[in-house]
Amino acid sequence: MDRKLHIALFTDTYYPEINGVATSVYLLKQELEKRGHEVYVITTTTKNAPKPEMEHNVLRVPSLPCLLITERRVGLFYQPKLAHKIRQLHLDIIHTQTEFSLGIFGRIMAKELHLPLVHTYHTIYEDYTHYFMKFKSLDERAKSFVRVFTKICCNTVERVIVPTDKVRKLLLDYQVTQSIHVIPTGIDLSKFNPANYNKTEILALRQSFGISPEEKVILYLGRISQEKNLEELLLYIPSFLEQHSNAKFLIIGGGPDKEYLIRFIEKQQNLSEASRQRIIFGGEQPWDIIGKFYQLGDVFVSASNSETQGLTYIEAMASSLPVVAKQDPCLEDILEQGYNGYTFTDKNGFLSGLEQVLYSEKSSEYGKHSIEKVKKYSTAEFAKNIEKIYRELETQAYIKEEDKKIPLRL
Repeated sequence: MDRKLHIALFTDTYYPEINGVATSVYLLKQELEKRGHEVYVITTTTKNAPKPEMEHNVLRVPSLPCLLITERRVGLFYQPKLAHKIRQLHLDIIHTQTEFSLGIFGRIMAKELHLPLVHTYHTIYEDYTHYFMKFKSLDERAKSFVRVFTKICCNTVERVIVPTDKVRKLLLDYQVTQSIHVIPTGIDLSKFNPANYNKTEILALRQSFGISPEEKVILYLGRISQEKNLEELLLYIPSFLEQHSNAKFLIIGGGPDKEYLIRFIEKQQNLSEASRQRIIFGGEQPWDIIGKFYQLGDVFVSASNSETQGLTYIEAMASSLPVVAKQDPCLEDILEQGYNGYTFTDKNGFLSGLEQVLYSEKSSEYGKHSIEKVKKYSTAEFAKNIEKIYRELETQAYIKEEDKKIPLRL
């Protein structure tokens, strides 16, 4: 029987924050613990986090709001007291989930303790340079720096994990030469299964947003920010709302672009006041109950090209929703054209996709196919595949130690 591993996950974002990285680390910790391992999360302090005594093996570093992305926190690169605690944990593996403050802390500890270092590359930072480069003339320089920085980060660890082949190819373009493993982030499928939700409760939630039972809901759920490209959806959707008086567009989430998009809608000339009232901002919702909000939709939409895996697409499909999304390599394994949704490259493709999934004769079939498509994304499979990498590194470390004991023959 394989021995229990002591694993430390270093991340800048964690529960109860709502984003793909926080969710991925939270689920990985849970599943690795189910497999019998001792798992520690080293992360930042954050608003609404549980009290220390309510969190098992979660160590938080003092942090400040990030100046560039205000919803994120920036922790200390190194904290002596916490470093002393980490030395007492008898760790076998350090697994970083960020390239920045906590990732640097993890690298320092891995080097000091002579431990194997695994890194998951979650975020395509080229898509985020607009946060710190307001001048287009400097943006390409920023992107170039990001590519070099990413290359260095990934080439100085033992293993790199990415969620999709899209990201693997990107890292190869960056000249990452370290071993890259494609392991899709798992999700708790039961959390999104419509069968687990009371229909009366969902109808009441719809009513709270002014949505009647017979109305069709076009749903976007996620961060409201430039890289998510909601502006493109809001350019296309007015003509659809004008044609279909029983359709509404519901946006669930928060972010820096919310006020800008509200003003953008007000300026739309081809949108009647009646249709304008059918674009609803539902606000940011707690991660613990986010599965309930997917139940409000009849179709999930997105125009983002910044996704590494597109967890919200998988969550939507697990909620029995068809997806109409902008064409992107991250969708290759999950969205089958005409089967569980449609991809688009322009307005006509977007409107045609919505028409098919909401009003065609086979509209009820798309959601059933969505659930079938995402069954392979279980959290158990996710943890099992990552554990396999840990075991390979454990074996290599053992072999190196044994080699040291063999005397050289002259």
